Amino acid sequence: MAAIVAPQPQSSKTESYTDNKRKEDVRQANIIAARSVANAVRTSLGPKGMDKMISNSSNEVIITNDGATILNKMQVLQPAAKMLVELSKSQDSAAGDGTTTVVVIAGALLEKCLFLLSHGIHPTVISDSLHKASVKAIDVLTAMAVPVELSDRDSLIKSASTSLNSKVVSQYSSLLAPIAVDSVLSVVDPAHPEMVDLRDVKIVKKLGGTVDDTERVKGLVFDKKVSHAAGGPTRMENAKIAVIQFQISPPKTDIEQSIVVSDYSQMDRILKEERSYILGMIKKIKATGCNVLLIQKSILRDAVTDLSLHYLAKAKILVIRDVERDEIEFITKTLNCLPIANIEHFRAEKLGFADLVEEVSLGDGKIVKISGIKDMGKTTTVLVRGSNLLVLDEADRSLHDALCVVRCLVAKRFLIAGGGAPEIELSRQLGAWAKVLHGMEGYCIRAFAEALEVVPYTLAENAGLNPIAIVTELRNRHAKGEINTGINVRKGQITNILEENVVQPLLVSTSAITLATECVRMILKIDDIVTVR
Repeated sequence: MAAIVAPQPQSSKTESYTDNKRKEDVRQANIIAARSVANAVRTSLGPKGMDKMISNSSNEVIITNDGATILNKMQVLQPAAKMLVELSKSQDSAAGDGTTTVVVIAGALLEKCLFLLSHGIHPTVISDSLHKASVKAIDVLTAMAVPVELSDRDSLIKSASTSLNSKVVSQYSSLLAPIAVDSVLSVVDPAHPEMVDLRDVKIVKKLGGTVDDTERVKGLVFDKKVSHAAGGPTRMENAKIAVIQFQISPPKTDIEQSIVVSDYSQMDRILKEERSYILGMIKKIKATGCNVLLIQKSILRDAVTDLSLHYLAKAKILVIRDVERDEIEFITKTLNCLPIANIEHFRAEKLGFADLVEEVSLGDGKIVKISGIKDMGKTTTVLVRGSNLLVLDEADRSLHDALCVVRCLVAKRFLIAGGGAPEIELSRQLGAWAKVLHGMEGYCIRAFAEALEVVPYTLAENAGLNPIAIVTELRNRHAKGEINTGINVRKGQITNILEENVVQPLLVSTSAITLATECVRMILKIDDIVTVR
């Protein structure tokens, strides 16, 4: 008879096999998805980068090579790939420029992480090493940086030009860069010299003309016409301007109801009441000496009626209607006046004063210009022109990037060379540091150093140069101590990039390295995706 042997209970001390296959698969899927997003924008890097044509479901077409705009318009579904879209947005809000660079660096780091993981290095070790490398990288960049003063207008213009050179409107950089610099410097508050609020710089887009016609306006510009009803004035000198948030129209009941009028005398009485109500309001407005009215757009009822416009025209008051709610703060800050929410609060001390308010023909349409504003607030307006909507929108985005670059220099007053020079120098110094470290850490930091070479490699590739020869020569020149040597894509050769005036703010480079490393570390730490229905 065969003996039945009972299974031996497993000792708790023995190692049990755990299946890590799913964790590796999830991590690999995340990295591959994020890398594919990075590869999509990689060809847009640098002055010779390609542009992308984006068409959405409503057949709206956008032509741009701004990384943040491209990724924002892409419908990314994979969660890890979405993190790269958010990464680009973070760079856009932190520095305004370098939105393509940050995604390209993140993609290269992820590629190196995949290589390290396949060699059995634990994700936590890689993550910690990347953090150490990024901290060291910031120190290296800071040591390379050149201090700049806000009074040095030429250096600021060079930096803004470098940002514009990689855009569709790069041929207009000599015009747009000084506009961006002057705009930012004019809104710097002496009480907080390191802070700039770009909401104080208003960009007004007007179709017609070319980008060459773009100008900075000291005053206010409205992309709308003066109200011409009943032959009101279209030009007003020594203007006293009121910004009103109430309606000059007959009041309505609070609840939805209809009034039945049975005879003509009652109808006459209603019309008479409406006329006297509106006339009473206009007399109060006229009594303060106000001769220009800016009327906020109303959602409850008509802000003005034909009858009120007729009486305003008779009172020789110039009317600009349908002012957007979100523009009110900018307008009142510029005019140094207060918005008026009720006719009872309409007083002369709440008005703004200007030498001239006039309607000007521009292209196909008309605009309203307010100039010679008394006690004008620290704001400025840039009127952007363009021959078609695609160029106009891209000029707007490019100008915003240039404004952000100047803002970075106001916040952190250091310049650094462009053209892939800082990345190669970082790669060299981090590679040397990795050699003196022991264990896995040294391997991970060497991989980080190699990943940074993707920026000069891509710049050379997009310019049609031989990337391997260029990057090898760059390494050689940097090893000889030429730390500002970079790729001059215009000449197609390696030069001292600082002397060629290709410069960028330190904040753009440091922000790109920090944010890219943070994003990669986060993706590395994810070992499972849980979907909740």
